[in-house]
Amino acid sequence: MSFIIRSDWIWRCPGAVGQTHRGRGSASRVCPSSSLAQSQSRPLRYAVLGAGFAGLSVVWHLLKHSPKELNLSIDLYDEVGIGGGASGVSGGLLHPYSPKVKLLWQGAECWNECLKLLSIAETAALAFGEPNSEIGDPAQKFSNFVVRRRGILRPATNVRTLDALNHNAQNSLSSCRIETIGRDTAQGLVPDICLPLNTAFYMPDAVTVHPPHYLQGLFLACKNLVKELSASGFGGKELCLHQKSITSLLELEGEYDAVIICVGAKADMLPELSGKLPLRTCRGVIAHMQLPDFIGEYYPDHGPSILSDAWLAVQGSRSLLMGSTKEWKSRNSSPIVSADEASKALEELLPKASAIYPGMKNWSFTGARAGLRALPPMTPNGSPPLLGCVDNLVGTTHACKYWLFGGLGSRGLLYHGWFGKLVAQAVLACSENIIPSEVTSWKNVNT
Repeated sequence: MSFIIRSDWIWRCPGAVGQTHRGRGSASRVCPSSSLAQSQSRPLRYAVLGAGFAGLSVVWHLLKHSPKELNLSIDLYDEVGIGGGASGVSGGLLHPYSPKVKLLWQGAECWNECLKLLSIAETAALAFGEPNSEIGDPAQKFSNFVVRRRGILRPATNVRTLDALNHNAQNSLSSCRIETIGRDTAQGLVPDICLPLNTAFYMPDAVTVHPPHYLQGLFLACKNLVKELSASGFGGKELCLHQKSITSLLELEGEYDAVIICVGAKADMLPELSGKLPLRTCRGVIAHMQLPDFIGEYYPDHGPSILSDAWLAVQGSRSLLMGSTKEWKSRNSSPIVSADEASKALEELLPKASAIYPGMKNWSFTGARAGLRALPPMTPNGSPPLLGCVDNLVGTTHACKYWLFGGLGSRGLLYHGWFGKLVAQAVLACSENIIPSEVTSWKNVNT
């Protein structure tokens, strides 16, 4: 299949050194730590595949952690555009704990790094004032939130979960604390909420993110960073967004010093990696719900989002997302949801949501989107993502170096900041040793 080109955008700053030569066979591997890289006559060229959580985090950190004097050119590929895949469809509930509120492996590092990126993206989004066709509607001014600071509430629904929640709440992070609360306090946050065991666990520091707006803001921040670094008078920086479908890694061979694969479930659909990655796929449908105007009651302005058998990600007093279904082993990556699929999703999700928040019965369905998640295998450290150099899977005779950042699963928002930083540092140093062995050991099992 040939490339399907919908747009080709380049952000090149005045004073950027080097040309964006795309002739095959012109690239050779150069590490920024070498004197050759510092005196290069052309930019060091990287391709990042995927403009979701993983891809944009890698782009930001490649720019942020590359030497100022380095001439660096990054091509960002995504057939749909910024946040057009599973990342942009996700619910955006952010906290550093597992479903049983146990702190995830490296949860503190991931939480802190994610908060930094959220702040960076929000700052860029708030300063955004000019039309920009590369990130969506030219008229959009980020009128809706990027980060909604409102907390997350998790009711205890059975004795087993209650015991686990009580135990792990005692070991919560100071920066994202967990409070054990009773029915009265919970109903003060969300009137009429039902607590089967009269207990809930409240994370007041957790946040609800608007993923499309966040990803657009982070992309804007990357653009601003390119401009800032190039204006410094040292090495030139370039960032190009290509709305292209990449069907084979060999299509990029000879053009780049490194290719970083951040396409989620679609990584296994690349012929060079197909059947070689220990990933499980799961399609999830998320319903958009709206409270009709004739209903006088509304969700409290400062009420938290809710985690339960069906979660509720609050978007406003009369708007929320409800999710998510799980269709295991699906290969359907389309965000489009058919009427039949939407109907089945509502039949599954509404009873679960209404059991905790009965008011959901008054809300109307306004649409649905779906995403295909890629989940890694279980390990003693939970299910951390898959990272590392995959030259041995693609083939060791290629001119450039191939890296994978995948398998983020349902924790992509939490994982993308810290692990994206590690991947970027490893790419710049041409060394996998920077990355913890816990997220690269999957290659040893695979081979």
